[in-house]
Order: sequence, then structure tokens, then C-alpha cells
Amino acid sequence: MKKISLLFKEISINQIKNSLKEVESVFIVSYSGVSSPNLSTLRQSLRGLNSRLFMVKNSIVRKAFKDAGLDNIIQFIEGPCGLVFIKDESVGVSKLLCDFVRQNQGFKLAGGFLKDRLLKKEDIEALSKLPTKETLRTQVVIAIKSPLTSFVVTLNQILRKFIYCLEQIKQKKEV
Repeated sequence: MKKISLLFKEISINQIKNSLKEVESVFIVSYSGVSSPNLSTLRQSLRGLNSRLFMVKNSIVRKAFKDAGLDNIIQFIEGPCGLVFIKDESVGVSKLLCDFVRQNQGFKLAGGFLKDRLLKKEDIEALSKLPTKETLRTQVVIAIKSPLTSFVVTLNQILRKFIYCLEQIKQKKEV
């Protein structure tokens, strides 16, 4: 029978490995000096973006990343670290994390990866300045809708002018 600590370690490593397979990006954050209620608020905000904050010992994270073939990201693991697993909206999460960094002095971005690309702190900050997927979708819809709306308005004006002309002819014939 295994010790509980070894069993916990194995479960945590497997959970990290499985999460790495399901997500498109992972950010590593340092949270020393951040209060527990603030971290709870951050966790709730991340859930709304289909992401989650996972905290575990650094030795377990290093082992999981080595087993997953992500040796290059281990350089960002230093001090009390947390992993932010992001399923699909990396830009929105990076905006949220950068705002959280501004509000909490002890919270810092360390690095991470987006798909197969290694990200440094500066890359995550640059990512936070991009528009979200929802904003981009809205802009595309507006760009497609604008010419169609103009075309419909133009056709409508032609019909209005025609009806106005017929109305004028009718009024002249009645007099």
C-alpha cells in the first residue's frame, strides 16, 4: 500500500498532465502575498472564462511538465506558483490576469505557453492588449453588415421616391 503523500503526488501529476492535453494554453503565476479572498475572486472570474487556477507544489509541477515534454517552461517555476489552465479564450484571461496584477502587488505573471509557443511575461502582457474573440467577431459582423445595410437603404429610398412621384402625379390629376 502506498503512502498518502505519494498517492497525492501521483494524482496531482496525472491531473496536470490531463489538463495539459485539454487546454490550448497555460500561464504560470506567482501569488505570494495575495490574500485568500482575492484568490477566490480570481478563481471565480477565471471560471467565467472557461479557465481555472491550480496550485500545487513546484516539484510536482516540474515532474508533470517533464513527463509531458515541456522542459522549456520549467524555467518560470520559482517560488509559490499557480497554473492557469485556459481552454479557449487566452486573450480574455490575459486581460483578467494583467488587471489582477495591477490590483495585487504580490501577484505576478511568470510565463507560460500558447499552443506550442513559449510565452514570457511581456508576451502575456502584449496578448492582453489584443481584442477578444467576441470583439473580433462583432467587428466582422459589422463589416459584413454595413454594405448590405447601405444597399437595402438605397433600394428603400428608390422605392420611396417612386411612390412619392406616383403620389404627386395622382394629386395633379385630381386637381
